[in-house]
Amino acid sequence: MGTMVDASKDIDWSFPGDKKITVVFVLGGPGSGKGTQCANIVKHFGFTHLSAGDLLRAEIKSGSENGTMIANMIKEGKIVPSEVTVKLLQKAMLESGNDKFLIDGFPRNEENRTAFENVTKIEPEFVLFLDCPEEEMERRILNRNQGRDDDNIETMRKRFKVFVESSLPVVEYYDSKGKVRKIDAAKPVDEVFEAVKVIFAPFNPEVV
Repeated sequence: MGTMVDASKDIDWSFPGDKKITVVFVLGGPGSGKGTQCANIVKHFGFTHLSAGDLLRAEIKSGSENGTMIANMIKEGKIVPSEVTVKLLQKAMLESGNDKFLIDGFPRNEENRTAFENVTKIEPEFVLFLDCPEEEMERRILNRNQGRDDDNIETMRKRFKVFVESSLPVVEYYDSKGKVRKIDAAKPVDEVFEAVKVIFAPFNPEVV
């Protein structure tokens, strides 16, 4: 079988040529409210929400050969190749039967971005950037007690630093192409969604 990257050469994961696929990348620091806003967008605008992290975890849990390879790489402190993550996203997109997708927390860096566009041949419709000050994200993460081990200040600060160093250049790249829709994510959830609704109105004008 080999890894997914090898095996996938025999499988055509490409989308039907006549199908218009809409992809929106949702980016923001840890605690900026990505999951909450994605859930609202799914409910009101009919998108399918995909999280690269969730897909990787599910693949590991499945016990597949590909999942074992991913687990071993993470255990050894290696970064999972962008192409592996992109293939998982592409497979999930095809299997969903939908043509509108929110991809949450991805691309994390420029390498992810180029791999996604090269493998899927899809450019995002736009990037929804949830802009939130670090202090506010810290406050939220300390307040939410979801039993997550990484919800402590030191880890949060490291995650935020990685976001600034790796993910912000992706936001800047798409901004230079006029594809970033920036929202003040420090406001209350309902107010943030009001701003989100305006951006997504073309996908379901009745909601606004």
